[in-house]
Amino acid sequence: MLIIAGLGNPGPTHEHQRHNVGFVAVDAIAAEHNFSPWKPRFQALACEGRIGNEKVLLLKPTTFMNESGRSVGEAARFYKIDEAAVIALYDELDLAPGKLRIKTGGGAGGHNGIRSIDAHLGKNYRRVRIGIGHPGHKDRVTGHVLGNFAKADHDWLDPLLDEIARNADMLVSGDDAGFMNRIALRTQTTEPSGAKGQNSAKAKGGSGKGQSHIRQARDKSRNTKPNVPTSGPMADMLSKLFGKKD
Repeated sequence: MLIIAGLGNPGPTHEHQRHNVGFVAVDAIAAEHNFSPWKPRFQALACEGRIGNEKVLLLKPTTFMNESGRSVGEAARFYKIDEAAVIALYDELDLAPGKLRIKTGGGAGGHNGIRSIDAHLGKNYRRVRIGIGHPGHKDRVTGHVLGNFAKADHDWLDPLLDEIARNADMLVSGDDAGFMNRIALRTQTTEPSGAKGQNSAKAKGGSGKGQSHIRQARDKSRNTKPNVPTSGPMADMLSKLFGKKD
């Protein structure tokens, strides 16, 4: 038996927030692998199924993020498994949006859900960190984490969730490197809106469709010579001001 816990906060207010990406990830796994319906258990919503040859319990703790460990610890004790048989999926500020990394053990990195699991279970469990990006300043972190995913975010979020679900057998079997590589290969063409067009434009020396209208207009003006009159009153005036060029 393995436990895969997606971390988040319960209720419709938090449903679409970046902090709830762990909930959304286990929802995708449950749907892809035809798990049983979600039911209240272990201070969480839980469902069971099989991925490959392994029996898996999916958890979405309803204790709120900061007390996630109460739920995960209770389920682990019920099934008499140690922390090595637990996988936690959660949001990571220090990874770019759409990036994914796995590690076993280590510090909580300021994540209260992970800190709670460490306290109730121990640290030797696997952590799937799903990048949501950093807003750039610490004063904006709370609003970013508890803010809803923007419409443009689904350009990278939806393919990422699909690949997490489709390749969950590699995660369950312990092939962490293979899992990360597979997802990176399948999602590498999914860049934040506009980024790909701008990068290709730089490579080709052009303006690129990914640029803003303002940027395109500015680049165009830089590459266009001014239309200077060569005859008539305006030409005579310019000649007097700047001198006639040979």
